Amino acid sequence: MCDPLTHERRAIRDAVLELCRRFPDAYWREVDRARRYPDEFVSAMTAAGWLGALVPEEYGGAGLGITEASLILEAINRSGGNAGACHAQMYTMGSVLRHGSEQQKRRYLPGIARGELRLQAFAITEPTAGSETTRIQTRAVRTGDRYVINGQKVFISRVQHSDLMLLLARTTPYEELTNKTEGLSLFLVDLRQAGSAITVRPIEMMVNHETNELFIHDLEVPVEDLIGEEGKGFRYLLDSLNAERILVASESIGRARWFIERASTYATGRVVFGRPIGANQGVQFPIARAHVMTEAADLMRFQAARMFEAKERCGPQANMAKYLASEAAWESANACVDAHGGYAFAVEYDVERMFREARISRTAPVNNNLVLAFVGEHMLGMPKSY
Repeated sequence: MCDPLTHERRAIRDAVLELCRRFPDAYWREVDRARRYPDEFVSAMTAAGWLGALVPEEYGGAGLGITEASLILEAINRSGGNAGACHAQMYTMGSVLRHGSEQQKRRYLPGIARGELRLQAFAITEPTAGSETTRIQTRAVRTGDRYVINGQKVFISRVQHSDLMLLLARTTPYEELTNKTEGLSLFLVDLRQAGSAITVRPIEMMVNHETNELFIHDLEVPVEDLIGEEGKGFRYLLDSLNAERILVASESIGRARWFIERASTYATGRVVFGRPIGANQGVQFPIARAHVMTEAADLMRFQAARMFEAKERCGPQANMAKYLASEAAWESANACVDAHGGYAFAVEYDVERMFREARISRTAPVNNNLVLAFVGEHMLGMPKSY
């Protein structure tokens, strides 16, 4: 197998790591303690052009692929940062670039590439639907040259730090459909013009992720901000979801490597009973096992990214990459905590902060049990389990 890390990709990764050195552990510790959005970091990434990586050059972006984007996000977490603060602008590109109109691309993409606009919010999940996306109830009704949208969304991150938001709504009642994946439409919402039509209620979380519940009342969206065809939104959504899986897998890989590096260094230098604790197999083997798992996840990440860029069917690979990477990150997190002992719980070591953030990737953006259900049914041909 050819090394997916070409000279150019290594240069991208190293450049992002260099930028991240301007935001050391103390910065992320303070952000976490204050439970605030890392605006300085996001602004620096934007100014450097990294958050416009997937925007084609003709619209002012870098014109990079999902592989390069994945390395950018991996580098952020590997440095001890939190890529979740800015990753949505990358994975939402899947729907906009592949299914958006030329008018939409020319209207929004140059501003995103220049950092004048942020597309950091994706409104899909609802309180009564959860992962059953085809059951969402938020309704969009066309009235002349506009759609009027009413409904509720939950766990919608970064709304208060976004100018634009992708929103999935029902344009045909569920009971009127034969194909239940039809009847959903995708909209590009300008939050700057939404006004009181969207009420935002912040949700306090275990981790410092700016996430919210949205109450949408008579939100008017121009017809020209519909992505693609009416009723085809679920299909368009899949391009963004596959990209999301790949990118979130990359974040988990970066976080796993942070844990492994910290654990290995600490276990090598920490001497108890006259010998480094890393010489004890009970400490060494869990760290080594975590490394093995991370390397395997890395290979699946690159395979999924290659297939996505080739516009091949990559749902299985994207989901398996997310599964393997999140499990590797969690294995690495536990090995790092065990190696540090009591110091793992001291805030100044940063292990507890990264530990909390590692856990969320097993649940979001898709629960790992749902990934196994997908593999069992669609790859192994077993009966549907849910």
